Amino acid sequence: MKPKVYIDGKEDTTGLQIYDRLSGRDDIDLLLIDEDKRKDTEERRKFLNAADIVFLCLPDAAAKEAVSLIENENTRVIDASTAHRTNPDWDYGFAELSKAHRMAIADSKRVANPGCHASGFISSVYPLVARDVVPADFAFTCSSLTGYSGGGKKMIAEYENANRDPKHDSERIYGLNLRHKHLPEMEYVCGLMQPPVFVPVVGDFYKGMATTVMLPGLDAERVHEALLEHYKGQKLVTVAPLGGDEPVIYANTLAGHDSLRLIVCGHEEQTIVTALFDNLGKGASGAAVQNMNIMLGLDETTGLTL
Repeated sequence: MKPKVYIDGKEDTTGLQIYDRLSGRDDIDLLLIDEDKRKDTEERRKFLNAADIVFLCLPDAAAKEAVSLIENENTRVIDASTAHRTNPDWDYGFAELSKAHRMAIADSKRVANPGCHASGFISSVYPLVARDVVPADFAFTCSSLTGYSGGGKKMIAEYENANRDPKHDSERIYGLNLRHKHLPEMEYVCGLMQPPVFVPVVGDFYKGMATTVMLPGLDAERVHEALLEHYKGQKLVTVAPLGGDEPVIYANTLAGHDSLRLIVCGHEEQTIVTALFDNLGKGASGAAVQNMNIMLGLDETTGLTL
């Protein structure tokens, strides 16, 4: 029997992207709620409990409410919100971080899907801390450039409005209180002793992301070797040759893909690591589908674009 899959919040940007990746598959049974009942609590309860796998593409409070509606002990959940990413009762959904992460996802009933900016930071920093290349008390700094789709429907409408504000023609630096919602996850997952100084930036392009971590005092070759070894054999996370694939980095290079590529640049005394990926791919929906595949014992790349 095919596993039954339900997306709670299919109209959200992440939900729509998950639906796009699943709708053509014949190895799952995708449950679809009537549009006029998608906010009906009791109708949602039926679908949440009828599914083998549930994707939650909801605001944090609504995601927590959805979990409370699940009474079927066999229903497994992948939550795309920030609600459970630092909850020790949930498994963090980034399989490439370690064998333990991958095994936990495979057996899990509750998986917290990573945030987009957090995915870029963690993919670079977790291996370096785990391998003692960088100490856990290092003063990390990070800047992350994303396409405007990461802001959801409201931001997409702002950028795609024919009469939009001319300010949208240039990059938008935000999160100026330095308390971005992905910071707790970055610190928690990497085992850091202090949160990084993190600056997110929105650019005038639909999707794509380039998250850059600055590493003063570190040798670029050593960092590159550590990342290359850590991700050896992975299908969805790869490491470019030292210095990158070309002399510049374009943030939308992997738009439309579900993979992530790490680029190490620098010299003996200064290094930067840039995670290049699609904020809606490995940064959201692609990662969620990858986690579902692992949970169902399927090839992790099924239905994904590398």
